[in-house]
Amino acid sequence: MRRDGRRGRLPPPVARRQATATANTGERQVIHYHGTPITPIAALLELAGRHFCVSHMRPDDVSRCHQIGQSVMLDNGAFSKWKSGKATDWDKFYDWCDKWLDYPTTWAVIPDVIDAGSQEQDALIREWPHGKKGAPVWHMDEPIYRLLALCEEWPKVCIGSTAEYATVLSEPWCFKMDEAFNALSQQFGRMPVLHMLRGMQLSGKQWPFASVDSTDIAQNHHLPHKSPRQMADRWDAMQTPARWETRPQQEILL
Repeated sequence: MRRDGRRGRLPPPVARRQATATANTGERQVIHYHGTPITPIAALLELAGRHFCVSHMRPDDVSRCHQIGQSVMLDNGAFSKWKSGKATDWDKFYDWCDKWLDYPTTWAVIPDVIDAGSQEQDALIREWPHGKKGAPVWHMDEPIYRLLALCEEWPKVCIGSTAEYATVLSEPWCFKMDEAFNALSQQFGRMPVLHMLRGMQLSGKQWPFASVDSTDIAQNHHLPHKSPRQMADRWDAMQTPARWETRPQQEILL
């Protein structure tokens, strides 16, 4: 009896290995989290069945996203608070997450502080009360060994840019990202589950992220010749490689 319930013989081992190799060398199915709020409500409803990112800074659409979305990412709002100079209240964030994390496909970004040291980041991770329903953040100005340690412990890890690496796809940004992925590949072989914060523009690029997010649709769907569904179709069709190919790096002469 075959594994699919039909009678017949399984393919020979070589054929099975070849089929597996073919599957492993294709493109990675990246999840694209579309940032909210998206207004008017009719525009949001055009995206029914997509994946959504809801920030604690603007939780307007959190209930509706859980009604119509495949999955929801709860952002801690650290980047927005950092840019606006607003204070954080992590206890309120924990309480807000508590209800929504009952949904099996909802997860949250564990609180972090932009341009703070690793010790402060690790203290916030220890305070997180919702276990593996959260994902810690590795910031690109931190040591790569911290990224490796986080990936050893957590099923999903987020990567965030910092002031030093603020320009995505700049030469310093690409160099640091290549260095990080080389180390991850060497340590784990198969790439861990990584989410790039505000990284939608990396769709179709060489780094095998499992998911990305941005507020592109929320900010730009009102422009001429654009619609929420058209924009989501474009982003969601852009994937990344399933595997990371180690890249040689030139030494930087100081």
